[in-house]
Amino acid sequence: MSISGRLSFVFKLFLAFSGGLLLSVPAAAQSGDEEAGFQGYLQLLAAKARSEGVSEQTISRGLAGLTFNPRVIQLDRSQPGGGPQTAIPPFAPYLRRHVDAARIRGGQREYAAAMGMLSGIERRYGVPGEILIAIWGHETNYGSYTGDFDLLRSLATLAYEGRRRKLFSTEFIDALKMMDRGVPRSRLVGSWAGAFGNPQFLPSVYLRVAQDGNGDGFADIWNNRADTLASIANYFRDAGWRPGEPWGIAVNVPDGLDRAALATKLNSPRCPRVFARHSQWRTMREWRALGIVPQSGRWPADNVMATLLEPDGQGQTAYLLTGNYRVILDYNCSNFYALSVGLLADAIRQ
Repeated sequence: MSISGRLSFVFKLFLAFSGGLLLSVPAAAQSGDEEAGFQGYLQLLAAKARSEGVSEQTISRGLAGLTFNPRVIQLDRSQPGGGPQTAIPPFAPYLRRHVDAARIRGGQREYAAAMGMLSGIERRYGVPGEILIAIWGHETNYGSYTGDFDLLRSLATLAYEGRRRKLFSTEFIDALKMMDRGVPRSRLVGSWAGAFGNPQFLPSVYLRVAQDGNGDGFADIWNNRADTLASIANYFRDAGWRPGEPWGIAVNVPDGLDRAALATKLNSPRCPRVFARHSQWRTMREWRALGIVPQSGRWPADNVMATLLEPDGQGQTAYLLTGNYRVILDYNCSNFYALSVGLLADAIRQ
């Protein structure tokens, strides 16, 4: 690209940004020109960060040496969900992979090691310790792998590509704000999609909920167990966790249950395929009257509301799911994920 061509491209980017929106930049320049376009786009991100109060020193350090990362775009485009809807696979194989003996043992070790601090965290935030440990186990296998992508490079690349520009441009600027709060540039390493640390927070989530669990003045969700667990607990409290209520219970469903009469009539604006699989809400008392039987033999309180989910269809284990299950879905909107978090938590606590 000639010098005049580069100036023209950057000027077009400026015009796109002048209204305060990062919406009109081409998804990518022609082959061989990605880097020139990307460098121009970084200047727009810098201007946006500057307008939101990020210091000049942080902007300079954050943008220094950043280059376009085609590998991130390749990974993003290979994710499921971008094409035609496919049949939902069975839950049982997923459960065997994610709630296996090794992960249960690891969770029990972490639970025992953190027992003292977990009691204090539960009193403060109202979230059971086993749920916090289960999230940690699912996200990074208790910190054994947190990702090795440069976050600023990944987030800037995803913002420039344009498919989810508003999300990733905001997360990029929030990562710079983390640096302004004292997070070292070297800590900004994680998944290709911008999540990092033991709980795999995005920068916006870190700014909103990260906690200093050990009182040293820094919310270290990379290396500190107390900060990690307190931060996950704060996320769950913020998302509406109800203390003293279970996430759900495994149940057996009678053959004659009229599932059509229980089908939900709601259309969720968020993750519609996930919530469409849930029944209407009923109290535990009402579910018991319909012949539902808990596999554990224990019922939650009669007035607890729950929906029914049969992940592997009729005749297989089903689940009554409370409002706290919806909080787990807020962390990752997948029925398989949320079910396996709850079941791992139950196994850790046994």
